Amino acid sequence: MARCETCGNDYDRTFEVHMEGKTHTFDSFECAIYELAPRCAHCSVPIVGHGVQKDDVLFCCNHCATAVGVHELRDRA
Repeated sequence: MARCETCGNDYDRTFEVHMEGKTHTFDSFECAIYELAPRCAHCSVPIVGHGVQKDDVLFCCNHCATAVGVHELRDRA
């Protein structure tokens, strides 16, 4: 059995994610998202969907981008 790197659960059905040259082991998608998903620059929520981006800064939504002064982004046109 392998151990989840997020929660430490020793589980017989773990899976690996290969990302940026590293191998990560998880027991659930929830743990993988918590560990690997980018975080919103404003509210720190893990960005699971598309999000919005200004230069290299990621936001979970237009509301968070606007909250820090980025006004040209849109969730939808």
